[in-house]
Amino acid sequence: MFHVKPFSPALRIAAMFHVKHFCVNPTDPDFVASARDARLPRMRVTVVAVGKWKNGPERGLFEEYAGRLSWPVTLKEVEEHRKVPPAQLMAREGELLLAALPKAGSGLVMVALDQRGKPLSSEQLANHVRQWRDSGIDDLAFLIGGADGLSIAVRQKANFILSLGAMTWPHLLVRGLLAEQLYRVQSILTGHPYHRA
Repeated sequence: MFHVKPFSPALRIAAMFHVKHFCVNPTDPDFVASARDARLPRMRVTVVAVGKWKNGPERGLFEEYAGRLSWPVTLKEVEEHRKVPPAQLMAREGELLLAALPKAGSGLVMVALDQRGKPLSSEQLANHVRQWRDSGIDDLAFLIGGADGLSIAVRQKANFILSLGAMTWPHLLVRGLLAEQLYRVQSILTGHPYHRA
């Protein structure tokens, strides 16, 4: 708290107004929470997804919102080139997804995107991200399966299974939807007006 010694009644009134409306108490809980939320860049985000895309609107959507994030974002694409039965393909894709996860020294939270997962509001997702961040997690990884979804092994190893809703989305489009929600989460945590509840 800054203290100002006014030299006249007018300056005294001005100083009182200044202290009341503009000075920040560093012990205030709201200020502490805001300062904590400002640490967003300390967490890394990795999106591990099946399939490789070319230039197009889906890629543009992802890059648009990923580029707005303060968190460093990495997209890792995996693909099985052999022709194998669907069940075997899903299992192999699961192995590739898990192998592409970052090696986190201070902990990793793995979120699998699956229609059978838990649907969350943007505010609820923001609360989860806040808790993960504040618990010291350095890496947050989102796994997106192929056209047939995620293998049982991936779902079992995931720390959280997230659903984007009951509707079925093209797996390449899901990357862009996820990036937009992550930017919305960041906006909620920082009080940015992008998110309007």
